Formats: sequence, structure tokens, C-alpha cells
Amino acid sequence: MATTASSQPARRRGFRFGRRGGLAGYFFVTPSLLFLIVFVIIPIIAAFYYSLTDYDLMRAPRFAGMKNYSNLFDDDRFRHSIMNTLYFAAGTVPSGVITSLLLAALINRSIRGIYTFRALFYMPVVSSFVSVSLIWLWLYEPQFGLFNDALESLGIARSKWLRDDNTSMPSIILMSVWKNMGLNMVIYLAGLQGIPPHLYEASEIDGAGRASQFFRITLPLLAPTTFFVVIVYFIGALQMFVQVWIMTGNTGIAGEPAGSAGGPLDSTLTVVVLLYANAFEFMKMGYAASMSVILFLMISVVTIFNARMLRYDISF
Repeated sequence: MATTASSQPARRRGFRFGRRGGLAGYFFVTPSLLFLIVFVIIPIIAAFYYSLTDYDLMRAPRFAGMKNYSNLFDDDRFRHSIMNTLYFAAGTVPSGVITSLLLAALINRSIRGIYTFRALFYMPVVSSFVSVSLIWLWLYEPQFGLFNDALESLGIARSKWLRDDNTSMPSIILMSVWKNMGLNMVIYLAGLQGIPPHLYEASEIDGAGRASQFFRITLPLLAPTTFFVVIVYFIGALQMFVQVWIMTGNTGIAGEPAGSAGGPLDSTLTVVVLLYANAFEFMKMGYAASMSVILFLMISVVTIFNARMLRYDISF
């Protein structure tokens, strides 16, 4: 009889709100849940609602249906801003990931003074984007900027950098990669230090060189880290705003409208910059909300695409 009773599988206790520790768990989760609802979920729902209205902050929102979206897809500047945003993402993400990985591999060594180098490479990250943009704005200055002085010393003609529609976006891409390189370097450094050392020791016994170890051990085992860096980097690149607004927001170039953002001939105009201009300069809140919805969908599609392309299955 006892044998029969012990052979029966034990019943799982169902979750009860009043169970010991359950109530405390709800108290710990509540602040984060409230923050998520108030500052994320409600604004997203409000953006979808206002995108269907004619709203300018001065009058109550009036339902307009799909009018904002139809106007949006007929807007040449909006289509141009999407292309510029994707251009910026395509320029910053691959180059930023590669440079951060190589830099992390170089400083992943136990040598004297290595912590000083790590701190120096990380310093741009703790600096605000506004201050960094202002510094690089002076470096790019056509008349007395440091970059043009360096080019001139090499016998190369001075460049207009941000004042030329052919070089304005590459200039911002270069600054953005430099600014974010330290953060991704630290993430890759953590991934490198999590790789078991015995794998490298075994490969050395088999006669593998440094290049073979990097491509056959390091890169495959860094797949989860690369997945995280690429996803986060892409999301940030699609929401780029500060660099353009500070460095090309009010260039004072002949032919550009007063207070315009986006550099010469809208060469650096991104979706967020155009969204901000419509919302807070032209007071077209409903129109700007429709842009934010399209940007939200674009980020979702790109994130899902990257998640499927960067699948990984790693086991030790």
C-alpha cells in the first residue's frame, strides 16, 4: 500500500496569490510595470491615436482617418528621410561592430597599463552627444578645422565636410562610430573574457594560428554578443537625431530655409529630425505622430529581420 502511494507522481501545487513570497514578488514588479505602462505602452497607444487625427496643440484633436498616412507617402522629404536613415544605419552598424570587435580583441590582454587604455577608449561614451557633436563641428570647420589642416599637410585639398551634400552624411557616420565604439568595445570585451581558455590551449596543441583561432573559435563563440550589439546598434541608428540637429541643424547655407535641419539639400535629414521639425516647429502633431508610427513599424521589421538572420546555436 505504501509502495503504491509513493509511486504516484506528486501533484504540483498551483500558483496562489497568497502563497509565501508571491505577494512580495508583486510588490517588486509593480514599480517597473507602472513605469512600462505609463512611459511606454500609453505613449505608443496615444501615438497611434493621434496619427489618425488633425492635431496642432492649439485645438482639440479632430479625427482625420488615414489622411496623415496618405499625405505621408506623398511627401518626398519623408521618403528621402527614410533613405537617409537607412544609409546612416548601413554606414554605422557594420563599421561600428567591426571596429569595436577588433579594438576589444586588441585590449583583451594582461599587460601593464591596459586598464588605462580601456578607460581612454571608453571616455567618449560617458561624454554627452551634444558636447561631442559641438567638438566635432569645430573639427570639421572648413576654414580652420583640424581635419582640414591634416589634409592640407598631406597635400590633399581642404574639404567642406558638413557643408557638402556628398560628404555631410559620411562625416556624421564617422563621428557616430567613434562615439559609440567604446560602449560596444566593453560589451565585446565581456564576451571575449567569457570564452573558456582551454579552447585556445587545445587549438594551439593542434597547431592552429592566431587567425585560425579568431575565425574558428572567437567569432563563433561571440555570436550571442554580436547578436545583441547589432540589434541594439540598429535600433539606435534608426532613431538618430542629436548629431544631425547639432551639426547640420542650422548651417546658415544659402538656399536653405531658416531653422531647417538636415544639412545641405537634406543630405542628413533623418526620420526623427523631420518628425521633430513637424511636431515642434510646424505644430503638426498628428502628422508627426504618423511618422512615429511608421518609424515604429520600420524598427520592428528591421529588428525581426536581424533576429532571424543572426540566429545562433552555441554549446560548449
